[in-house]
Amino acid sequence: MKTAVPCYYHLDVEVSPERVGQVSRILAAHLRYWDLESLEAPVCRGAELLLRAIDEHATDKRTSIEMWWNGQHLITAFGDDDPDLRPDQDLRACLADIAAMSDGWGCCASETGSKIIWFSQRARAGERVPLVPVAPEPTLRTDLKVPRDEPVALLAARAPAGADALEGNR
Repeated sequence: MKTAVPCYYHLDVEVSPERVGQVSRILAAHLRYWDLESLEAPVCRGAELLLRAIDEHATDKRTSIEMWWNGQHLITAFGDDDPDLRPDQDLRACLADIAAMSDGWGCCASETGSKIIWFSQRARAGERVPLVPVAPEPTLRTDLKVPRDEPVALLAARAPAGADALEGNR
């Protein structure tokens, strides 16, 4: 069962053709550890697409990969410092594939000037973290007797004297 505890993983890697499969297996292992086997295929496919595109187009082959799980969404992000790699031109086909297979994606610049490309996968309805029922807190009403627990004769004796008069006016 998935837990609602947030999970985070960070990996710095120098991209090369042989590292693409290794990184994919590392990410898959973490997803299995987090009990997210159903998200393994799309996340690893997106990671492989981005890593191959970085290997093909980037001059700086170093990248950082991060994954966050919050109980309903898994976000996978790739950050690089290559100023020559342009997502709008070099990664257009890769980003189109990622957009087609993910629930959300984006590209943004960081404070240091590097690029971050991210995509998210949402847990499907049957895989969401179940709500844990919370026991009710005791209140003042727990010490009061419920009217139906008392005999009817006691309830009638407690009725105010003017109550009968009010009912007759109705």
